[in-house]
Amino acid sequence: MMRRGFSAGFTPTTLASLYDFPPATGKGVTIGVIELGGGYRVADLRRYFSDINTAVPKVSAVSVNHARNQATGDPNGPDGEVMLDIEVAATIAPEADIVVYFAPNTDAGFLDAVSTAIHDDQNRPSVISISWGGPEASWTPQAMAALDQAFQAAALMGITVCVASGDHGSGGGIGDACGGTSLQAVNGDIRSETVWNDGPSGGASGGGVSSFFPLPAWQGGLSVTSAAGRKTPLGHRGVPDVSGEADPQTGYLVRVDGVDAVIGGTSAVAPLWAGLIARINSAKGSPVGFINPHLYRGSGLNDVTYGDNGGYAAAIGWDACSGLGTPNGRKIADLLGAPAVG
Repeated sequence: MMRRGFSAGFTPTTLASLYDFPPATGKGVTIGVIELGGGYRVADLRRYFSDINTAVPKVSAVSVNHARNQATGDPNGPDGEVMLDIEVAATIAPEADIVVYFAPNTDAGFLDAVSTAIHDDQNRPSVISISWGGPEASWTPQAMAALDQAFQAAALMGITVCVASGDHGSGGGIGDACGGTSLQAVNGDIRSETVWNDGPSGGASGGGVSSFFPLPAWQGGLSVTSAAGRKTPLGHRGVPDVSGEADPQTGYLVRVDGVDAVIGGTSAVAPLWAGLIARINSAKGSPVGFINPHLYRGSGLNDVTYGDNGGYAAAIGWDACSGLGTPNGRKIADLLGAPAVG
């Protein structure tokens, strides 16, 4: 979801400030980024980071199943996803290494990219950002089970995985982590934040209740609120877990294929959170790993209590459109055991 020109939108550093991210730089940390198409151009990265007065990050590509970094030249195509992911994560964690895993856009390609990143003994990413996916109905049970096993392996290895929840509201969300909000800021402070929902033609925060994955222990006792206001016990895995700014009208300033643009969608929220985790890992000196149980026990988020994504409404505490809320970076760092800095 792209708008050309820099007429309005947030730089990732502005959002990091609004969400009170701790001031670490990501030094010593590798962020893995999964891409199933498109590519990046070094010239665009140099221009983008020069324009925002940030050092050009170290970015490298890993080929999976013969896919490779191959920019299409179309800023409205998959290059937009690739550049958004790199530019958001690298701006927030400017001294982190960014390793981009390119794979074919197939179930097997997706799984192999994730597995390659998790078991990459050379680059050793401690956080992985994924902004590709699809609703459960588009996956076979075998493919979902295989990805679930891969993510369990990541958790056991101390790797945090941040995944977008989709941009089609409750009807097309996928079973993962990061939802979207619409954020309004005044004089460096958040004035309001609601669930992102521009209607059927404009996109909305993905989220809902899985029909495949069972209820995890850390979501036990929660309820889900329908858009009509009806509360029912949460019986299966609820998504998203967390959220962040995703409204294309107030989205992220990026550069793609020589074009300055504003891009929104929950695709931006996964690298936003990945950048935060990279900062925390850098400050702590060790990876925080699987953070979900900590988030559900703690209070490091800004609760979003207004709006809906079509089928589900925001509510106090967790809900199926904004999760637990948007990040308060310093509180999350403290929750995950990072030392206080700044």
